[in-house]
Parts: sequence; C-alpha cells; structure tokens
Amino acid sequence: MKHSNLIAVTIMTLALSACFSLPAGPAGPQGATGDTGAKGNTGYTGATGRPGATGDTGATGYTGATGYTGATGNTGATGDTGATGYTGATGDTGATGNKGAKGNTGATGTGTGDTVVIVPSR
Repeated sequence: MKHSNLIAVTIMTLALSACFSLPAGPAGPQGATGDTGAKGNTGYTGATGRPGATGDTGATGYTGATGYTGATGNTGATGDTGATGYTGATGDTGATGNKGAKGNTGATGTGTGDTVVIVPSR
C-alpha cells in the first residue's frame, strides 16, 4: 500500500504543477565559442594536354598546257574613193513684192467698262 500512496501523491503533484507556471529566471551566462577547425589544403591542378599535330596539305594538281594561238589573217586592201560629182549652179532669188497699204483703225467705243476687241480687215 505504500507504493499506491506514493503513486497517488506523484500523480497529484504532476496534476497541480500543470495548473500554474512561474516566471522564467534570469538568463545564464553565454557559453564559450568553440575552436574553428584547421583549413584543408587545395588540390593540384592537372597538367594541360599538348595540342595535336596539324595535318599535311595535299599536293596541288598539274595545270594543263596552254594551247597555241593561230596566226592572224591579213587585212584586205582598201578600195579607192570615187570622184566627187559637179554641183549645179545656184538659181537667182526672186524679186521682193510690195507691201500692202496699212488699214485704218476703227472708232473707239464709249467708256462703259466693257472690253472692246478690234479685228483689223484683211
């Protein structure tokens, strides 16, 4: 029975402790900072490979021989130019005719503002 009383008291203590809470206490001191680990070494860079050899250029083929140009033919003789014919005599110029008489000018109209057109006789 001693155990059952102890169990009952423990359960009651837990039940009552859940009903109220106490304010938090002051903050504790800050812990020390741990050491930083040692820095590792950088690995080596591999060597650069050599470039491959350049291929040869093929041989240039033979260019055929140039053919012979045939002889140039002679130019034929130039023909003579015929004689120039006679130009006929120039005719006389005819006489100049008389000029006709001058016509009279028509009468002037009155100043009504209209335009008057006068046509001379033939």
